[in-house]
Amino acid sequence: MGKIFISAGQGGFEGSFRDRCEMAGGTMETSELAATRDLVVAELRSRGIAIVIPSDDLNLEETIAWINARATSQDVALSLQIDIANATELRGTTAYYITNNALRKRQAEILTNALTKRVPEITNRGAKADTIASIGSLSFCRQITIPSILLEVIFGNNSQDRLLMQTRRRDYAIGIADGLQTWINETATTIPVFSPANRPTPIQPVTYPEISINLNGQGYEEKGILVAGNVFVPADLVDRLGFNLSQIPLSCCLRYQSIVYVQAIALRELNTSVSWDSTTRTLSLKTIFKVFVGQIDQIMGVGNASEVQLLMFLKNNNESALTDYGDLPHLYREEAEIEGVNHDIAFCQMCVETSFLRFGRGIEPDQNNFASLGAIANSKPNMGASFADRRTGVRAHIQHLKAYASNAPLFKPVVAPRFHLVARGVAPVLHQLTGRWAIDPLYDRKIIALIRRLYESAGIF
Repeated sequence: MGKIFISAGQGGFEGSFRDRCEMAGGTMETSELAATRDLVVAELRSRGIAIVIPSDDLNLEETIAWINARATSQDVALSLQIDIANATELRGTTAYYITNNALRKRQAEILTNALTKRVPEITNRGAKADTIASIGSLSFCRQITIPSILLEVIFGNNSQDRLLMQTRRRDYAIGIADGLQTWINETATTIPVFSPANRPTPIQPVTYPEISINLNGQGYEEKGILVAGNVFVPADLVDRLGFNLSQIPLSCCLRYQSIVYVQAIALRELNTSVSWDSTTRTLSLKTIFKVFVGQIDQIMGVGNASEVQLLMFLKNNNESALTDYGDLPHLYREEAEIEGVNHDIAFCQMCVETSFLRFGRGIEPDQNNFASLGAIANSKPNMGASFADRRTGVRAHIQHLKAYASNAPLFKPVVAPRFHLVARGVAPVLHQLTGRWAIDPLYDRKIIALIRRLYESAGIF
């Protein structure tokens, strides 16, 4: 039987709508997770299971490298995290796995089912593909060489979730331990273990299965490889696409049979659509964003998604929002077109700010404030601006974006309360809003990741 690597809280952000600068209920996330992890470790060790714990001083990248340097083929890795969402009513536990990996999905379900069986009061949010994460993928699921899952045990800014873990911490630990024991036992039975008597001689070199590559609808002559659920493509393909290899982290590369391969999901950051057909073992790459390079992150410009595509994107992420906000795609396209703002950026920024219209962070739905806009003077402390109707709220959002991105005059009367306070034209590119609109260091990446998901789901080429 192999070892279990358990990480707690390293890496800050890892969730769907997470702001790593927040603190929930006055309780530091790392100390809460460390206390829970220590009980899990004690429980598993009492059962005779080998546990390895990375130092709490390591960041996410260092933790991944530390685990990879010590892992063997029979080991597994778990990261414990606490999610923080805009909507305080969100509750429960979620396990994230590498997308399109049916085996890892089932193992993720083992973890959430074991936890909620032990503590039935927890909402089981099930297993979710890591591609729904707000930055497009999760490094802990992707860059660790052994099977790895990220488990968000609670929503930290939900008082019920927080109190439940603090008062039932041992039950949480036993539930997680039960799931991990089932997972590691399963791994031990599916990977052959050779004793000295039957060990093959010589030891065969590692061999990765080949996969086919489809590039922009055409078969690619060279094969990729499948490594621990991750699809890798030859580095030469990246060069042929005209991308800069130096933009891809070395942790996403490997050398196999004298060829350097690159993790396919990393190409998403270079504006390429990545999809996987497990039945035919075919990776499809579409350089759908190359058409939009130079404008995908330009705030002033023309969006590409239709109202129907925006509506379907909203439905796929929060179907209940259609009841009250079915007109929002039309309003965003219309108001953005009037002022010359890219409506794709504005709409996806709204989705980030409101968690797909779930709201939270002190903003109530009846404020019609879709972008966490502040007010100059507010009788209600810690609350943002309020607008009379949805169109006015959307118009204020568009105007505030234009204030940052352009020196051009408005075509409609000013409704954005802080429009005149913005230094005009200082942020024409999306990444320049980070530190101005929000302090989350991943703010622009979250918006870009949603734009990519929007284009992929809409089939925009």
